[in-house]
Amino acid sequence: MHFKELYMHAFDGCKPSFVVVLLKGYSVFCALMLTMALYAFIYRALTGFDF
Repeated sequence: MHFKELYMHAFDGCKPSFVVVLLKGYSVFCALMLTMALYAFIYRALTGFDF
């Protein structure tokens, strides 16, 4: 909940609304990329790093 509060307050006062939408979309994209990277690392670690 604290992260959500920080996230919502980070965009208070941003005037061009398209910039806010762009930044929110980019933050979701970055979260997805980080999740995929962590999943790939954990998967490789559990399978013995077989390439």
